Amino acid sequence: MHLITVIEIVAILVGAFSGFIEARRKRMDVVGVFTVAFIAAFGGGTLRDILLDKRPLFWVIHQEYAILIFVLALVATPLIRTLRQIVSERLIVIADAVGLGLFSVAGVSSALDAHMPLFIASMMGVITGIFGGVMRDIVCNEVPMVFRDGKPYAICAFVGNWMFLLLGMNGFPHDFALWSSAMFIVVFRLVTWKFDLRLGR
Repeated sequence: MHLITVIEIVAILVGAFSGFIEARRKRMDVVGVFTVAFIAAFGGGTLRDILLDKRPLFWVIHQEYAILIFVLALVATPLIRTLRQIVSERLIVIADAVGLGLFSVAGVSSALDAHMPLFIASMMGVITGIFGGVMRDIVCNEVPMVFRDGKPYAICAFVGNWMFLLLGMNGFPHDFALWSSAMFIVVFRLVTWKFDLRLGR
């Protein structure tokens, strides 16, 4: 299994987890849980593929991704009430940061495979990293967190994406660039949360 596939799978699971929790907050039924988890897991990658004119979409090629979310929604729905009681806000933030890091570098890698210019590739990484959460919040009738809390969420992804690009340009192994850039984004995001760093507020 290629490293980028592993990264995609883990990112999808983390994105779905955030969808499960948000759906429970809104007291949704199993259909709502599946829909919100699906959007959180696949929203950013879908928008990226549309902008890159890649057909079929990545989760259509890998239908096992969609099946996994479907099964998890069926299993998780009766357990979400208990899950919310044992899952702390810190764990949710950590999961969100991990999803941001993994989705972002996957997006950059996909854009480079499509022969996009470097700046466009970096922006595709940001889109992949944040827009699943944006769509999740919109469906749940919330102002997207990335647009309202003032913390440098998208900036973490953007800086980490350029780290990936620069490492690649300077001859570092592809796998090393992927993992180190993803970890940088995760740590950067957690530091901004821990110390409540904000932009223009």
